[in-house]
Amino acid sequence: MNLAQLLERLRHDPSFMACVTHWEVLPAQPARYADFPPGLDPRLIEALAHRGIRRLYTHQAEAIAHALAGRSVVVVTPTASGKTLTYNLPVLSTILKEPAARALYLFPTKALAQDQVAELQELGRYLDVEIKSYVYDGDTPDSLRPTIRQAGQVVITNPDMLHTGILPHHTRWVRLFENLRYVVIDELHAYRGVFGSHLANVIRRLRRICRFYGSDPVFLCASATIANPKELAERLTGKEVHLVDQNGAPRGEKHFIFYNPPVVTRDGLREPVLKAARRVAGMFLQNGIQTIVFTRTRLNTEVLVTYLKEDLARGKAGLTEKRAPQIRGYRGGYLPSQRREIERGLRTGEVLGVVSTNALELGIDIGQLEAAVLAGYPGTIASAWQQAGRAGRRQGISAAVLVASSSPLDQFLVNNPDYFFGRSPEHALINPDNLMILASHLKCAAFELPFEDGEAFGLDPDSTREILAYLEEEKILRHVGGRWHWMSENFPAEDISLRSASAENFVIIDTTGPQHRVIGEMDRLAAMTMLHDHAIYIHEGQQYHVDKLDWEERKAYVHQVDVDYYTDAQLAVTVRPLDVFKSQRELGLEKAFGEVMTAAKATIFKKIKLHTHENVGWGEIHLPEDEMHTAAYWLQVPEEIAQQFEPDGLQSALVGLSHLLESLAPMYLMCDPRDLRAVAQIKSPFTGRPTLYLYDAYPGGIGLAEKAYDLHTLLLTAALERVQSCPCESGCPSCVGPQGTGKAETRRLLLLALEDGGPVN
Repeated sequence: MNLAQLLERLRHDPSFMACVTHWEVLPAQPARYADFPPGLDPRLIEALAHRGIRRLYTHQAEAIAHALAGRSVVVVTPTASGKTLTYNLPVLSTILKEPAARALYLFPTKALAQDQVAELQELGRYLDVEIKSYVYDGDTPDSLRPTIRQAGQVVITNPDMLHTGILPHHTRWVRLFENLRYVVIDELHAYRGVFGSHLANVIRRLRRICRFYGSDPVFLCASATIANPKELAERLTGKEVHLVDQNGAPRGEKHFIFYNPPVVTRDGLREPVLKAARRVAGMFLQNGIQTIVFTRTRLNTEVLVTYLKEDLARGKAGLTEKRAPQIRGYRGGYLPSQRREIERGLRTGEVLGVVSTNALELGIDIGQLEAAVLAGYPGTIASAWQQAGRAGRRQGISAAVLVASSSPLDQFLVNNPDYFFGRSPEHALINPDNLMILASHLKCAAFELPFEDGEAFGLDPDSTREILAYLEEEKILRHVGGRWHWMSENFPAEDISLRSASAENFVIIDTTGPQHRVIGEMDRLAAMTMLHDHAIYIHEGQQYHVDKLDWEERKAYVHQVDVDYYTDAQLAVTVRPLDVFKSQRELGLEKAFGEVMTAAKATIFKKIKLHTHENVGWGEIHLPEDEMHTAAYWLQVPEEIAQQFEPDGLQSALVGLSHLLESLAPMYLMCDPRDLRAVAQIKSPFTGRPTLYLYDAYPGGIGLAEKAYDLHTLLLTAALERVQSCPCESGCPSCVGPQGTGKAETRRLLLLALEDGGPVN
């Protein structure tokens, strides 16, 4: 049964349609073409003709014309609309005419960089002139690096390598910086939050070095759909950027289905999202429809891979192919060679289904998939469209199914589809002038080139001088003859991670066989909950028992096992305010905004039985705390309100409200749910009263908590509406969270908070 036939069958299936809250059909659109812009090298036009490209899409022609005229551009069109040509063609055209010209390509991941080299090499086969394009990252052999520095016309790298491996050593890259004509930033939408704030400062350092060598490159950016692409591109690059957002590429018909799992208990609990996603994905897979499933966490990815592999092994797929169809996992922590193998399998069709975190959300070439299943709302409209766009990348019918979880945000969206389909995607927020981030990169910039008196870096010259003077007091810089010189022995870039608080990953070593082998890696915070002693670590469906986590050496030793359970651990987080920047009474509660220190510690883990998800045991975790300074917005419950609750009731109300705010605030702050965390304290050591903290999940904060402070009443109103509209009796994950109780208490607290503290029955 092909996809069109399956969709028609589902439309007439009462049990399936009973769970469908919305079925949107996006009609096919024909292509719109334009002629090649003047100035494009004729050899390129001839090479494109050999590939069957005789005209450009309208957005491609517009973007290339701007680039050739020396104007920076950001192209915002859907997946598989040919954005790559919008920067490759002006770059190659310029190099063909001026062989000394150079281009620097930035991609957020190594996989995308490898994809780009293959694309350039394929186009280069049709040209008489060799274009010297190289990937320069941590995997580049030492023997090749001098050649890239001297002869590389297109240098393809990632922000991390630019930050630590290129800018601090710019004297080795004189040919690149003297002749740098273009800087390409693809997947622009990935640079949000702390990562984007860091990249904006890396670009400031890049442009500063370019000025020193006499160059001023044009920036060519490409992005998936976000609400503010021009603003983001200009904040990242510091230059005026022209927006190209009218897509001329064709689009096949797409069916976007909202699926709310059935209620399975009397008190309103719904079927777990993984179980529902397993069933929905199985319908596509059993008909031989190549499918991608997105999950929210690494653990969910591995559990779902395990389930789908078991279904195929039991013959549920019903496929009669000679070769067994493959179901693979894909997430951070897999080795690069393993990820490349999975990507190739998807392109060739050898892999029938893949379960992924958002690692495959970016534009890695994985061929033409027909169906996408989203196991839970990914957190933003932009991400949801990007994930749905991984199916139907070319012409032809495709389907995307959003399977809602029980979270308040998922339930709001699945029951209010107009919000999703009628609203523009979110703004990508960055805060490059965050003092912690800015000061870190100002140190890096001073290491690279001395600062002149009166020079500005992000901030105005006077503010820049204040930070430089502070660094002089700390014996990091020395001010001599109107210049600020680096005087520390340390190499600053190595101590600054662009993506997280910790730069070091943990290596996972399989000791099963006689030869120990590395099977993956994991960041510090994830290691605390997934690689602790006695954890069951799952890697592509294979279970491993963690024998020892060596915290100091950053190594986890595991061996293969076959057990009927997996482990799950949570981080216990405490919050301690350090400084209050502003506070006031607003209606019934007191709100505050300030600087806090969080301490995250994994304390216990649960053993969860596969399939039934029963809790079959637990164990203790003995690991150090992970501390972070950040910004928070917090609510204090006044004494006159607290006295109206029993202690247990007030505790339930605070926990319920913290779950609601953590789930719903991202919708109003236009951020990813992972950007915020909430903690409830029945008696805060700082305030002495019941307090709820909502904090930025990044060192130094990125401005979200302050926005939440400003939207205090709006957020509480949204939380009350969610509680009152939830059909459950006493509480469930869709309103007050996993505790499943305390709905009445949470509702009562919200009414008191919104009615200026008066008595509520």
